[in-house]
Amino acid sequence: MNINDFQSEIDPEKLPQHIAIIMDGNGRWAKSQGQNRLYGHHNGVQAVRDTVEAAAEIGIKYLTLYAFSTENWNRPQAEVEGLMSLLVATIKGELPTLQKNKIRLQTIGDTQSLPEQTRQELQEAINATEHNDRMTLILALSYSSKWEIVQATQRIAEQVKLGLLAPADINEATINAALSTQNIPDPELLIRTSGETRISNFLLWQIAYTELYFTPIFWPDFRKVDLWQAIWDYQQRERRFGMTGEQIGS
Repeated sequence: MNINDFQSEIDPEKLPQHIAIIMDGNGRWAKSQGQNRLYGHHNGVQAVRDTVEAAAEIGIKYLTLYAFSTENWNRPQAEVEGLMSLLVATIKGELPTLQKNKIRLQTIGDTQSLPEQTRQELQEAINATEHNDRMTLILALSYSSKWEIVQATQRIAEQVKLGLLAPADINEATINAALSTQNIPDPELLIRTSGETRISNFLLWQIAYTELYFTPIFWPDFRKVDLWQAIWDYQQRERRFGMTGEQIGS
């Protein structure tokens, strides 16, 4: 199949409702260009723009981008500060596009750990787009799944302590309601760029039955056609959820 045919081959009736993406490879892409890591992050903004537009155009309802993990705080200070500045500038620059395309912005993660200006710009964009209903764009910032599960466990433990919940009544729904993604459906498709084939502490609870798609493309080179190819690949798979193929086909 010609790579440009992927969009036309996608079945609009079988789209994943929620796609999550680990945007990986900015640093290695920059190194291949003889530049520093921040150069890669800056060039990754175009990939974000293309991916968000492509997802909205094709009818995806939720798109989660792993933008900054709790572990990323351990990177060199100059890189972290540059990333925070880039995040603020990108939010400001992309807000008109989000409004034009009726895209709602949300965040998950320990956003209280972000610099004050970053938090302020995020909140202003969240407030400005809260009534948009075409697609929800979720930025995972200062996020890790282990952090999220610890936070959820603490919330549940507090309910038990106050006598609002019996330990025997704790179930999947209880945990789902305590997660930062409580109002967001689990992703059906998770994409990771750059050729790495690990999950890196991302949405571990939520991806129990998610289809995984790994591409060697570095994030700055990821474009609309690459998203469409991933969706097309997803649609070729048989999702069984523990059942047999015969049961699914019956």
